[in-house]
Amino acid sequence: MTDIDGYLPRHLTSELREALASARVVNLVGPRQVGKTTLVRDLFEEGRFLTLDDAAVLAAMDADPEGQLLSLAEDQNTSPIIIDEAQRSRKLALAIKKIVDNNRRKGQFVLTGSSNVFTTAEVADSLAGRMRTLKLWPLSVVEINRAPLSRLIDWAMQDAPSLAQIAEPAPLGRRDYIDLILAGGFPETRMLPLRSRQRQYRDYVDAVVDRDVADIMPIRKPDALRFLIDQMAARTAQEINTSELAKLAKLKRETVDQYLDILLRLSMVTKLSAWMPGEGKRDIKQPKFHFVDTGIATALRRLNDKSFEIGNSPEALGGLLESFVAGELLRALPMQDDDYRLYHWRSADRREIDVLIDGGHRLVGLEVKSSATVSADDFKHLRWFAKDGPGRGRRVSGIVLYLGQEKLTFGDGNFALPLSTLWTPIKLG
Repeated sequence: MTDIDGYLPRHLTSELREALASARVVNLVGPRQVGKTTLVRDLFEEGRFLTLDDAAVLAAMDADPEGQLLSLAEDQNTSPIIIDEAQRSRKLALAIKKIVDNNRRKGQFVLTGSSNVFTTAEVADSLAGRMRTLKLWPLSVVEINRAPLSRLIDWAMQDAPSLAQIAEPAPLGRRDYIDLILAGGFPETRMLPLRSRQRQYRDYVDAVVDRDVADIMPIRKPDALRFLIDQMAARTAQEINTSELAKLAKLKRETVDQYLDILLRLSMVTKLSAWMPGEGKRDIKQPKFHFVDTGIATALRRLNDKSFEIGNSPEALGGLLESFVAGELLRALPMQDDDYRLYHWRSADRREIDVLIDGGHRLVGLEVKSSATVSADDFKHLRWFAKDGPGRGRRVSGIVLYLGQEKLTFGDGNFALPLSTLWTPIKLG
């Protein structure tokens, strides 16, 4: 893939190539305007591309989906058929299933969309082993910097992580991190001046509610959904009590659960389940929700660089910074050496860990601190979890990411690292 005209290469490219070589259907989903179409058109230059955003193409596809696809396939040889905004056709999934059941060739279809076209359990189950689904998120800072993939999770999962393996992190200050949070990760929007950018982000949310939601499920109260989105932006990095939200939005709890599911499927928010050990009951059942893009979250909340100063709302930085970190980890997750899962953890007596990364053989607890200093007291929950809590008997590492400049060790596998370590080169053995 070439880097021209300011295009930022995406780290998911290698996963996309691998998926195309191993599955008959590749399903690339993610928020609108994050670059899905640009990615697949650049990667598969010889593929046949069509978009269901075109009303005539959509009408033809709905009239005879199998016939249209078979006709396209005759001209393609080994190149994929690329269908953009695939979720707009209700009949596409079953037609593709029928075609790939009769033809075992890999890489026949690449689908992109803001939500998953294979929404029914029957279709999804029947395509098991035939389809790979990948998610393209907004840009990570590593991608923005055109830097190598972040390996922080793989580093922390080692038996003996060493600070010497980490290059010197970029010497960023509090204002630099705030600028990154405000900018967000949408390729075109993030480059605009603050006022124009935030207006565009708010227009983006309106477009999602007006257009993309209907592709998943018709809703009776779009204004209530828009209100819920604003509330989720204000509550990013918090455990969500849907009963309280329902009262606030004057909706039934079942409706709030339904709306949250829509936002998850549209990749506007993401959910970290509460971690539980292999045996026993989980301490806290409520999941923690993160707004996927902090640029959108701050635009909805009308926050700017002055908002975090003393006298305004400096405490607002904590949740946004935690969501920013969770987003960076989530974007790097598919390209790590092993498969890891992200959780949060909190005990009944309110000990908590912001992000708990489960590698099966090892756990990594990660705390996010919105100040430039760090002390031993910042590791108290990480140490208790590893020595006396549910991590006892397992190998556990602890990391506090903070806004300072120094890489520090606090013993027993605990480290304090500058937050910019998330996009710092790391050499692994």
